Amino acid sequence: MLVLLAVLMFGPEKIPGFARKAARVYKYLMNIASGAKDQLANELGPGFADLSLADLNPKTFISKHLLDTEEISAFRETLADTKATLSDTSKELAAASAGITAAGAELVGVLNDSSSGELVGASAPGTPFDLEAT
Repeated sequence: MLVLLAVLMFGPEKIPGFARKAARVYKYLMNIASGAKDQLANELGPGFADLSLADLNPKTFISKHLLDTEEISAFRETLADTKATLSDTSKELAAASAGITAAGAELVGVLNDSSSGELVGASAPGTPFDLEAT
C-alpha cells in the first residue's frame, strides 16, 4: 500500500532515487548508533566492553551487573514458594468460608422453620423473636 501511494505521489521515475536516498540515510543512522555505542563502551571502561544496546534496559542491566545468577535463582525459588503458600491459604480460606456459609444457611433455615416464632433455646419461654430485626 505504501509503495502504491509512493508511485502515485512521486511517479515511477523518482522512486529509485528516493530508495537510494533512504538507503544512505539508514546507513548514516546506523553509523551514528554504532559510534555512540562504541563511545559509551570506551567511556564506561573495560568492565563494560561487551556492552550492547539491550543491556541499557534497566532490568537487563541490573540482572547482568548487580545481581549474581545464584541470587536471582534463589529469589525466583522464594517467589515460587510464596506463590504456592498463598495458593494453599486461598484454598483453605475458600473452604472455611463455604463452611461458614453453610452454617449460616442452616441457622436461617432453623429460624425460619420455627413455627412458634420463638428463639430456639431461649432462656425464657414465650420470649418473642423477630426474624427481620436480626
